[in-house]
Amino acid sequence: MLTQHLDPLAFSLFSLEAITALLLSFVMLGSRWLKNYLYAFAAESWTIALLSVTAAFFGHYPELYGIAALTFFFRGIALPILLWRIIRRLEVDREIHAVLQPSSSIVVGAFFVMFAFAVSFRIVERLNVDVQITVLALTVMLSMMLIGFLILSVRHEAMSQVLGLLVLDNGIRIGAQILVPGMPLLLELVVLFDLLVVVACFGVLVSYLETHAGTTSALALKRLVG
Repeated sequence: MLTQHLDPLAFSLFSLEAITALLLSFVMLGSRWLKNYLYAFAAESWTIALLSVTAAFFGHYPELYGIAALTFFFRGIALPILLWRIIRRLEVDREIHAVLQPSSSIVVGAFFVMFAFAVSFRIVERLNVDVQITVLALTVMLSMMLIGFLILSVRHEAMSQVLGLLVLDNGIRIGAQILVPGMPLLLELVVLFDLLVVVACFGVLVSYLETHAGTTSALALKRLVG
């Protein structure tokens, strides 16, 4: 595990990168504009790529350099460009079907972080492993997963739902990079391919909603229930 034998410099870098990714998730919660979602997701993906480079250097996992490059280009460039083209084609630029206001969403997200920290601390106590980096990794991972679920729950624009799923996936990636850094390169290729397929399918679904339901809100899917 990478959590063993970390020097202070490595711990500081991991902390900075993981917390930066978490804060970028709050940028999504605090905005209604879809372009801000995309910018935050792209920056979050680049941060995860940098975290992969850090893990490769300090943990001596050379395969993580390839994963960092894939993350940077596919998650940080290809996916945002694909989503941006879908948004431009549909002429939808902001979330108008939110259940919670952005300020309320940020408050709920902060409670999720505190809950994730409490759960992570208890897990680390049970496992009797290195406290600091493991608590950090678990806290950020669980927090981003909960924030992803929150976006899925309170934002009903179809593109917001896609980005909620991607935030959830990024949270899992951050935890894996720190706790289980030896993830095979082939597995990462499969995950990236699945993400591209998911985004492409959502693009088709959103186009269908726009054509037949006159909206890009996921609430329109209720009309398909027969």
